[in-house]
Amino acid sequence: MSAFNDFNNPQVAALPRHLKQFIVNQHYEHYTPIDHAVWRYVMRQNYSYLKDVAYYPYIPGLQKAGLTIEKIPDLQDMNTALAKIGWGAVTVDGFIPPAAFMEYQAHRVLVIAADIRQLNHIEYTPAPDIIHESAGHAPIIADKDYHEYLSYFGSIGAKAMFSAQDFELYEAIRRLSILKEMPDANAADIEQAEAQVANQQENMGEPSEMALLSRLHWWTVEYGLIGTLDDPKIYGAGLLSSIGESASCMTANVKKLPYTIDALNYSYDITKTQPQLFVTPTFQNLIDVLEQFANNMAFRRGGAYGMQKAIESKNTCTAVYSSGLQVSGTFTDMVTDEKGLPVYIKTTGPSALAIGNKQLAWHGKSYHKDGFSSPVGRLKGKAKPLEEFTVDELNAIGIKQGQQVTLDFEGATRVIGKVEMIRGEAGKIQLITFTDCTVTNGMGETLFNPAWGTYDMAVGERIVSVFGGAADKDAFLEVIYRSNTATHHPQHDYRTLELHKLYQQVRNRRNKGGDLGFLGNVWMMLQRYHHDDWLCALEILELLEHEDAEVNLAAEIRQFLEHKAANQPEYKKLITDGLYLIKHPVEEKLVV
Repeated sequence: MSAFNDFNNPQVAALPRHLKQFIVNQHYEHYTPIDHAVWRYVMRQNYSYLKDVAYYPYIPGLQKAGLTIEKIPDLQDMNTALAKIGWGAVTVDGFIPPAAFMEYQAHRVLVIAADIRQLNHIEYTPAPDIIHESAGHAPIIADKDYHEYLSYFGSIGAKAMFSAQDFELYEAIRRLSILKEMPDANAADIEQAEAQVANQQENMGEPSEMALLSRLHWWTVEYGLIGTLDDPKIYGAGLLSSIGESASCMTANVKKLPYTIDALNYSYDITKTQPQLFVTPTFQNLIDVLEQFANNMAFRRGGAYGMQKAIESKNTCTAVYSSGLQVSGTFTDMVTDEKGLPVYIKTTGPSALAIGNKQLAWHGKSYHKDGFSSPVGRLKGKAKPLEEFTVDELNAIGIKQGQQVTLDFEGATRVIGKVEMIRGEAGKIQLITFTDCTVTNGMGETLFNPAWGTYDMAVGERIVSVFGGAADKDAFLEVIYRSNTATHHPQHDYRTLELHKLYQQVRNRRNKGGDLGFLGNVWMMLQRYHHDDWLCALEILELLEHEDAEVNLAAEIRQFLEHKAANQPEYKKLITDGLYLIKHPVEEKLVV
């Protein structure tokens, strides 16, 4: 990534370092005249159809998000517009991991794939593209209730536990989507990639919190309907950006179900149309369902449940003591008492300590490079937790700097050592550091040996929260998983570059006006060298018929398009819809 461009947008400027790693430059100059024609076609079709079936803020939302029908949006224009409603936007390279995607939402920044779908995938693309992300997500952002849900979802998702299987499935889906978007992809490679996705989906085991949250995200943010079962409106970005599925989803063939927590039981295939969709009566219901799920997540339940989830994750997680101390690392062990409460926790490998999501000085991964372990709970026979002791109460039991002390915990952990430092903040004790320290469990086994160096003991009666990722991600230098599979950027041959020039000539005439006669020459070149093209022909016909010019040429082009629609089924709907829009043009105020 080159120099970071925040587009003078406060939300983008405030992004933490670990999220900036996914940002790529938009390179607006790389969009071809065909790309702009694809954008224009899809947006005009969307407006024509969605004005009747989209949730009401969609159309004015286009303008509030800095979008026009005529050209692919520039990130600066979008950020200028989105800043007025407290959001921002950045471009990324295709799919990014769900954990990162959620965090961007929490920071109120839209993640937009920089690429645009190929002409042969104009109705629907399995890969994220700028049509899906900007024309799908951005317009609905203008609705306050919805964007509150979106950012809240992100804040919940940012704490979700994820598994190794989640990453493997993400990688498989990313590879398949890239292959399907490649114009010259090998059929055998696609078949193999599809099999890999199916295999991953069938062998996920118990779905992680992130996997379950991704389902809720899919059935709301991406493919949600709002209203009644009999008369739903579209608000999901996947539908708003798909000129094929936005129409087919409203048929009786696609089941409409009430949106409840039961949506968790429905997995999804990102490369296929959806067999069912969920309808919410209000955006508040989305928040209610999310709350219902979040109440059972580890970050709210904590305790042994949360710790077990962290151990199963086998990834960086954070355990939060009731004192406020946060321990981040890969958790590998936990001891519980007869009530099932954690009395000892342990990480293996680089770990760090933090308070309030800020890493403590001298307690980063380089210091705790081999792991961290500590008791949890009260001292035996004490009426209140150690974290709440006053200085006088600490002194009374010998916990003061330079003093040798023996601490026996209710969970049978014993700590013997010389107190070097007591760390407290906000009226609570969080950390006591010992030298010449021995830690043993109830069976007399050694948990820490004086030869291992200084012992830092966490202080806290309970583990109140456990969540995915590090507390201070930037200080932890946490690199959220990044794929090694790059998106495909086609190299255009001479013939394609010549076709670009023809599209540009038509575009110039539409934007700048002038003589229409030369369009006959463009049409001749299309017929001679690009007979498979239909979109440029459609754009020429639009100009001629709207200005009632070159009647014979217009009739010839119309005949060509109608013949192609009748004889090539893959083009029938595209051409028929395009001809309909020539007769029923979109409102001019939405074009500029």
